[in-house]
Amino acid sequence: MSNSDMSGNKPAIDEKTETRLKQIRSADIIIGIPSYNNAKSIGRVIKAAELGLAKYFPQHKGVIIVSEGGSVEESRKSVEFLGDKRYFENSFISRPSSETEIIVTKYRGPSGKGTAVKAIFEAGKILNTRAGCMLDADLRSISPEWIELLIAPVIKKNFGFVAPYYSRHKYDGTITNMIAFPLTWALYGRRVRQPIGGDFGFSSELIESLLSKEVWGSDIARFGIDIWMTTVAICENFRICQSFLGAKIHDEKDPGKDLSPMFRQVVGTIFSLMDIYKEKWLQVKGSRPTAIFGFESEFAPKPIDVDIENLIDKFRESVPRYLPVWEKALSTENYDKIMEVAKMDTDHFELPIELWVKSLYDFAFAYTKRSNGLSADEIIESLVPVYYAVTASFVKKAQNLDCHQAEEIINQQCAVFEKLKPYLVNRWA
Repeated sequence: MSNSDMSGNKPAIDEKTETRLKQIRSADIIIGIPSYNNAKSIGRVIKAAELGLAKYFPQHKGVIIVSEGGSVEESRKSVEFLGDKRYFENSFISRPSSETEIIVTKYRGPSGKGTAVKAIFEAGKILNTRAGCMLDADLRSISPEWIELLIAPVIKKNFGFVAPYYSRHKYDGTITNMIAFPLTWALYGRRVRQPIGGDFGFSSELIESLLSKEVWGSDIARFGIDIWMTTVAICENFRICQSFLGAKIHDEKDPGKDLSPMFRQVVGTIFSLMDIYKEKWLQVKGSRPTAIFGFESEFAPKPIDVDIENLIDKFRESVPRYLPVWEKALSTENYDKIMEVAKMDTDHFELPIELWVKSLYDFAFAYTKRSNGLSADEIIESLVPVYYAVTASFVKKAQNLDCHQAEEIINQQCAVFEKLKPYLVNRWA
């Protein structure tokens, strides 16, 4: 076993917190908030969590745990600010007979969201919780209702995993729309709209399953944690559902202006999981919808401006640099077609969806098989400009559409991923 696996097997929770949890002994519900210097926004998230527990689960004992990768002192100060609990009165919610314990802890191990999540799961195991949920620390749109929506399916209906279902602007979440959602749909046969959403509910059985995996010291658990958990839940036959949480308001970005390391981390994880779960997805034919709980209200999220020309320019400028990689990673036919797309003028620019799907399948195959002398990083990096091209095509198509109509296009694209899955299966074989 590699050192990274070894480090992944050490507890992420520190001894002082472990001692405190053992004093508490047990709790029905755990709410985890992985944080990295989110002191400014974390108070609101904790308030919503406390109010949600008091309103919807008054008979259940809950614990809130902030798993901090940055300054613990700052996060603790944010918790102290909540001392007067006046927000219960202001929300017309009765204060619980026993206060919800809020613990701020510094996790141990490799930095990254995965280790923060691992510490929360370990806490849930020590407390022998029945259910829990994870909340992003920078949420601006959270309400107490989210707690019910993420936890009730586990406690009342025995679901093992609750994925979030947000209403988002048509250009928000392009990595999800172009890659994570369609690949989860086509590979594993489950239509989960937000497989990389940071807010989700889970059962104690799922905690057990995830903690037993030997990936906690690897990049999968450090950065691709959300898609990994969704994939494990599907592949290991946990009952999964989605809950409609309304808008997710966070700092949205133009996909061409700021392609964070998130792209490499998420896509690298998805490709790595294809290798781990190949026995599973090679057998899956077709797809089925996933139940959605909650009230789907009409909501117009804040518009996002995307600079289409910038995306197309970035694609074109990258061609000379990535030609040698594309020649090795792509089939001859797909390579030739991408060269044709690169010559199109901006007004008529389009990367056809079939070409995107087959190319993405080629990249996934090249990444997992690595038989052509290419490194994992080279393959993912050379995929980025093609992703820019397909994003530009989608933005052009959806320009005059409302969010519902744009959503229809995304679903149609997912159906193409499913239809062309035999192409991937044949390459794999």
